Amino acid sequence: MLDYKKLFDLSGKAAVVIGAGSGIGRASAEAIGSLGARVICADADLAGAEAAAAGIVAAGGRAEAYRINAADGGEIEALAQHAQKALGRIDIAVSTPALNIRKLIVDYTEEEYDRVMNLNMKGTFNFFRSFGRPMMKQGFGSIVACSSMRAVTIEPGLGVYAASKAGIAQLVKAFAAEMGPYGVRVNAVMPSIIETRLTAPLKERADIFKTYAGHTVLNRWGQPSEVGSAVAFLASDAASYISGSSLSVDGGWTAIDGPPTGLTATRPSE
Repeated sequence: MLDYKKLFDLSGKAAVVIGAGSGIGRASAEAIGSLGARVICADADLAGAEAAAAGIVAAGGRAEAYRINAADGGEIEALAQHAQKALGRIDIAVSTPALNIRKLIVDYTEEEYDRVMNLNMKGTFNFFRSFGRPMMKQGFGSIVACSSMRAVTIEPGLGVYAASKAGIAQLVKAFAAEMGPYGVRVNAVMPSIIETRLTAPLKERADIFKTYAGHTVLNRWGQPSEVGSAVAFLASDAASYISGSSLSVDGGWTAIDGPPTGLTATRPSE
């Protein structure tokens, strides 16, 4: 029988996680590191990246920190080159940073639009190019981006953010098609409402917290570790036949038509 445990084992792998300083990025770095990979934890917040790396090391893993502006293509390329020199190769590359400015489209400024798109969409484009090139040459690798359930479902005020995340989902498909012949897989995760520093203001509003929880079939918010685990899965050989996909990690948000109406009892009659 196939040793399935080995498929999830990342021992000896070399990984880079952009956005590792907090939230989903940090959880992804921790998950990948705990499964045996050596991880470069990159983030604009160097202190956060250092804390993530220290946590992995304290747990018996290997990690280092690196400061990066994920909206700067030159800095992404420099990180890719550093990783090749420091790690010898890059087996896994993950990018999670994103920006959301919640406004109606008619109220958006061009500067705000550019800020969101430069980090979310253009940042992913540059990430794919910089880490795809060395993986093409070596003939293997797994690339994981971060989309969102907003790629397929929307609410007022999230139009630009949603467009960027839908763009990432399509870019994943295109890049997977281009990288497949070189043995490189490209995927994304699509989280829904996850408890992170960025969503903390929403969580503080009890009505919003409850409403968002009700949009999921599990009636709760997700944890960064639940997305990080999905990222680690996509990075591993357990997902060796998965490419060009955006994996929903949304508690069933996109599977249902909003919270239950109450017209049908949720408990079977006795």
